Amino acid sequence: MLFFSCSKASEMLLPCIFLAYLVASSFANFYQDAQITWGDQRAKILNGGQLLTLSLDQASGVGFQSKNEYLFGRFDMQLRLVPGNSAGSVTTFYVRNPYTVHTNVYAQGKGEKEQQFHLWFDPTTAFHTYSIVWNAQRITFLVDNIPLRVFHNSEAIGIPFPKNQPMRVYASLWNADDWATQGGRVKADWTKAPFVTSYWNFKINACQPSSGSSCGSKSTNSLNTEAWQTQELDGAGRNRLRWVQAKHMIYNYCSDVKRFTQGLPSECKRSRF
Repeated sequence: MLFFSCSKASEMLLPCIFLAYLVASSFANFYQDAQITWGDQRAKILNGGQLLTLSLDQASGVGFQSKNEYLFGRFDMQLRLVPGNSAGSVTTFYVRNPYTVHTNVYAQGKGEKEQQFHLWFDPTTAFHTYSIVWNAQRITFLVDNIPLRVFHNSEAIGIPFPKNQPMRVYASLWNADDWATQGGRVKADWTKAPFVTSYWNFKINACQPSSGSSCGSKSTNSLNTEAWQTQELDGAGRNRLRWVQAKHMIYNYCSDVKRFTQGLPSECKRSRF
C-alpha cells in the first residue's frame, strides 16, 4: 500500500487521502472509474464525471475507490483542500495552520516508513496535483510535479517492496480529531460543517493485470513504452527533492532513533536521492 494523505496541523481533517492498495488510460472519469464506498450522499460527481467532491459532517465522512486494480503506473489527482479553519481555533491559516502531507509505504502488511512534509503553499485556494509514480525500481511521491520523496526498491538487502499484488486507488475525508489535532486536544467546530474537498483531473496511466500478461516484465507491449515504467529523477529533480526535504520535511522515520531503539532500518543507510 502506498499512502499519500494531507491533514491540518491543528485540525481534525484528513482530506486528501490518495492511496493505493494502489493505482490504463489517461484521463479517468469518476462515473466510469470510481466507486463510492461509504458516506451515503456525501460524495457528488459533477461536470460530466470530471469533478468529485467529498463532504464531511458530524455524522460521517465519505470515501471512494477506483473500480479497477493496477500493478505499477502513474496516478495523478488534482485536489483543492478544505478551506478555512474548521477547528475554529486559528485565524491565519497559512502561517499557523499549515497542511501536512503524510507519505508511507506498506509491503507484506508492514509500513513504519513515514515521511511528513509541510506544504509551501496554501492548498485550499486552487487545485494542486498530487502524484504517485510506482514502478519496479522505485516509488516517487510528487506535488505539482515537485518530488517530495523517493522510496527505492531495496529487496537486495531484504526490504520488502510492493510489486506483486495489484492495488486500487482510495480517497477519503473523515474526522480524526481524536488524534490528529495536537493529540486530540483541539476538537472540530461542527458549526462550520460541512467541510468539503474537491478532486479533479484524475489521471491513471497504469498496468491493469490480465490473463497471460505480467506488468513488471519487459516485452514489446506498447504499455512498456510509457515513461513511468523506468521514471527516475534527473539532476534537476534531485535538486528539487533536496530542497523539499531540507526546507519542508518535518518527520523522517530514518532519523527517529527513539523509535527504532535497535537501530535504524537498513534502507536508511542508502541515499534517499
